[in-house]
Amino acid sequence: NPMRVWGAASMALGIAEGAYEAALEFAKKRTQFKRKIASFQSIRFMLADMKMSIEATKSMIYRTAGLIDAGEGAFRDIETLVSMCKCYASDMAMKVTIDAVQIFGGAGVLKGCSVERLMRDAKAIQIFDGSNQIQRMIVSKNIILD
Repeated sequence: NPMRVWGAASMALGIAEGAYEAALEFAKKRTQFKRKIASFQSIRFMLADMKMSIEATKSMIYRTAGLIDAGEGAFRDIETLVSMCKCYASDMAMKVTIDAVQIFGGAGVLKGCSVERLMRDAKAIQIFDGSNQIQRMIVSKNIILD
């Protein structure tokens, strides 16, 4: 059912947004070497990459939602887009949460830390409602049939 998979893509986006917001707030407050870690170029680049990935994924999801709401596209086209959204969004969420854990440093891997939990949630989304390998099979099957 593509709509179940659709929910997974939206959840992955929410997880990534939560991890990004937590990492951004942490980076603005955490001091190392008498400087806020948000001033370090490596942290800034991670945060920039996180934000760009989130916005790109959001655009992909909203575009697909618009097509679904308008009733446009054949079932196979919608199935392909939804599978692409689930796969891309959950892979993106995994990457963003891993970067958030990195920004948090040692605290990021402690059980009970918000970004550690979000990272586990992102991994679960890569697996349930058809693993990302299954989503790739659906996408490849549908694009080859064109």
